[in-house]
Amino acid sequence: MFRRTFWFSTGVAAGVWATTKVNRKLRQLTPESLAAGAANKALETGHRLKDRAVGFAHDVRDNMARREAELEEALGIEAGPELPAPRRLAAIENAPDATYPYNATNTTYPHNSYNRNEDH
Repeated sequence: MFRRTFWFSTGVAAGVWATTKVNRKLRQLTPESLAAGAANKALETGHRLKDRAVGFAHDVRDNMARREAELEEALGIEAGPELPAPRRLAAIENAPDATYPYNATNTTYPHNSYNRNEDH
């Protein structure tokens, strides 16, 4: 009697375990799950490549500064040339407000329409 009960409960437990494993694997193989997994892998790869590119850029800048210092020392130059301040684009700074087409800062409001379909 106990042997039959033991083997019955062992069979039930194995069946539940196998069913759970199969259902879990089937859920992983649905198109939505595969697409989400591929998207996650693509994002991880993109982040990894970005981190490597940033690290490479920092290494290049560091080595460039080190080499410039070596060349300055070899040539007897005390300080590098003074670079001018970065230029600011006046067109961007003085751009009219795009939310309202005619205001005090926007004096170039087109009074004539340039819509080709308007006359047809």
